[in-house]
Amino acid sequence: MARGLSKGGVTALHELLARHVDRADLPGLVALAASGDDVHVEAIGHKAFGDTEPIGRDAIFRIASITKPIAGVAAMLLVDDSAMTLNDAVARWIPELAEPRVLRTIDSDLEDTAPAERPITVEDVLSFRLGFGSIMTPDTYPIQRAERELGLKTLRPPWPPPDLTSDEWMARFASLPLMHQPGAGWRYNTGATVAGVLIERVAGAPLGDVLAERVFEPLGMVDTGFFVPQAKRGRFTTFYAPDIDTGELRVLDQPDGWWATAPKLPDASGSLVSTVDDLWAFASMLAADGGDLLSPESVRLMLGDRMTAGDRAANRVFVGDHSGWGLMMAVPAADGSTGIPGGFGWEGGSGTTWRTDPAAGLTGILLTQRMVTSPEPTAIMTDFWTAAYAATKS
Repeated sequence: MARGLSKGGVTALHELLARHVDRADLPGLVALAASGDDVHVEAIGHKAFGDTEPIGRDAIFRIASITKPIAGVAAMLLVDDSAMTLNDAVARWIPELAEPRVLRTIDSDLEDTAPAERPITVEDVLSFRLGFGSIMTPDTYPIQRAERELGLKTLRPPWPPPDLTSDEWMARFASLPLMHQPGAGWRYNTGATVAGVLIERVAGAPLGDVLAERVFEPLGMVDTGFFVPQAKRGRFTTFYAPDIDTGELRVLDQPDGWWATAPKLPDASGSLVSTVDDLWAFASMLAADGGDLLSPESVRLMLGDRMTAGDRAANRVFVGDHSGWGLMMAVPAADGSTGIPGGFGWEGGSGTTWRTDPAAGLTGILLTQRMVTSPEPTAIMTDFWTAAYAATKS
């Protein structure tokens, strides 16, 4: 197992990342590579194109789907409290899902359904096996078009945020049939939004309050939340997206934009903002079997692969050939296949990535503000992981 980072490897990491900023692939980034007692942070570029002040280590980024494992920890804290179990039917707290209907085939009209063969469980939701989620070809089937018309935003990038409260979102979601029977297959993303509503209802408090009290405050994650208050907005990055036709970067969201106020829907699928040090605190907790926060048993449950070989083959565009899916995060595949990055963690559609790889003794975190346009790894993510692994001492 690697312990420590080599001086030459750290230099190469800097040079690779700086190259992307120098050629204006993005205005700036913050990255962390840690092995053993060595923790190295790079802050390169600026918070926005045109800025003159260098980006700081404390810059705040939209972390997108790295929100998922953070919400997953909150859910498992409720399991630790015995407030719910993984085997519980979610209808106990989400009666809207008490009697779901299921499409007979994925291309069926919405009226062509059968009853669910069993209840949706907490584990189904957290493992993304509840029966609803992403399809890579947009607007192909009636169910996708219906989801879009309802404004749920679980099958496409979630920005701007849905103009719905948690209860309104759930009522609209429950009006749709499931894509397949609960537990019958893995589908990305929607389960995380449902998980956020579940956490709120089990805890009897807004999701932001639950996360702040149970996760952020104990771990010292002082800059993580669902919006950026005015006093911190000077550290908030501008968010860019490439133009579909020209590839030219355009501003998608500014510091005083969508994240300037608390959202109606605190979406557990991808709405948090954070910093590299806050995420390092979170990753360190999981690497320490939950530390003083989460029970080792709950960590074990989160990191157990729930994907079948068929799931992995059908969703290779999301998890690749060597990752599986546990509870609200990517985990090592149960078949033992390996690759880079390994371990547990996840990526975000805002250009973020985090993995902790115990086998390699490495944690890596990369935060950018350039939206990704494909589930495939971006060039900068590939360079980051290649250099981070190469920098670890064997």
